[in-house]
Amino acid sequence: MTETADRLLDAALMHVPFDGWSELTFRSAASDADVPLTEAKALFPRGAVDLALAFHHRGDMQLALALEGEDLGALRFRDRVAHAVRLRLELVEPHKEAVRRGATLFALPVYAADGARALWETADTIWTALGDRSDDLNWYTKRATLSGVYSATLLYWLGDQSPEHAATWSFLDRRIEDVMRFETLKKQVRENRVLGRLMAGPDWLAKQVRAPSASPRSDLPGRWRA
Repeated sequence: MTETADRLLDAALMHVPFDGWSELTFRSAASDADVPLTEAKALFPRGAVDLALAFHHRGDMQLALALEGEDLGALRFRDRVAHAVRLRLELVEPHKEAVRRGATLFALPVYAADGARALWETADTIWTALGDRSDDLNWYTKRATLSGVYSATLLYWLGDQSPEHAATWSFLDRRIEDVMRFETLKKQVRENRVLGRLMAGPDWLAKQVRAPSASPRSDLPGRWRA
């Protein structure tokens, strides 16, 4: 984001716990950051909604940078995924109420697509940071599956009152265990001589699907760049 957009977001986070991601928050942030409202609207055309998305994207960027500096080679892959999801939530814990208000905002039908896209981008950030190189249907299924795990864990975390969110991390481990059981089942089906023949056609078709080419996030609010 630009320096001005960063200042607006920082100012907004002071108001969100009280007024949500609202027009009042947006106008208050512009006033506090000493940014003309017309300039603020140019950076965030939909006002507080785009500010909420910028807050989410900032968390993704912080996660990517944090994971770059870690050596996770000694961990099982499932534990790397769990670590990344946990770290993503811990990074925004100081602004937990802003996250809660964002979850409420993106639960509204008019903004549901924005919320789904934000979850997908978080999943993509995690898989990319962990070295995923898939370029077929697996690129989509990995991100779709992790989006579901992350969103469920996020909602649990928002309501968790256990010490140091211990209940949330147990919940996360169970969700990943469920995914691993499903992947094991798929492998067993493919290795079965009879069922494997039935899967030959769908598997061939799935391999024809290609992941989109990586491109800068030039269309995100606040002139965000990945």
